[in-house]
Amino acid sequence: MYLSEESALKVAQFLLQIKAVVLKPREPFTWASGWKSPIYCDNRKTLSYPKIRNFIRQEFVKTIDQHFGRPDVIAGVATGGVAQGALVAQEMGLPYVYVRPEPKGHGLGNQIEGVIEPGQSVIVIEDLISTGKSSLKAVEALRAAGCTVKGMVAIFTYGFDLAEENMKNAACPYYTLSNYQALIQNALETNYITKEDVKALEEWRSNPSEWNPSL
Repeated sequence: MYLSEESALKVAQFLLQIKAVVLKPREPFTWASGWKSPIYCDNRKTLSYPKIRNFIRQEFVKTIDQHFGRPDVIAGVATGGVAQGALVAQEMGLPYVYVRPEPKGHGLGNQIEGVIEPGQSVIVIEDLISTGKSSLKAVEALRAAGCTVKGMVAIFTYGFDLAEENMKNAACPYYTLSNYQALIQNALETNYITKEDVKALEEWRSNPSEWNPSL
């Protein structure tokens, strides 16, 4: 779910403008998972553009206020959500922690970095939701520490059914500032892609693990 169509299209426009998202349906990327993909997303690039960075921060805060209410703590997911979460926490005047994918193998062995107490309510900040599995590791760690996770907010989602299922099973409501459909709409309106490209992009999202444009 996302905040509004207008906001989703604006964020999509920004992501395409700065090449935080690159679409190449005819020359697909290969993800670390081995999946062939017509899209590559690196939302960390938004941090280099003050206007965009500020807009995203404000949209995060709006989303939290409207859908979750004020939490006790903001938690960023390493690594993409670390800086975004810190910006949101600063704007809201809230304590901040970040969560690693796994506990450190040295020192104190922390998975959650920062100060957090059992019973505190938390909003988790992500940059990107794909299948949701890596994001939910942070939720599990926070719950194991005795916290109540009110939900998660991310910049962008591919909109996979698997992500929806994983988040639902984990009882973790989430919202994103933009999404795959808004991205395709903006890319088509600005002639970044063609109508033929849209077909390939939709086919990929319906079955990303099996998609291969060369077949």
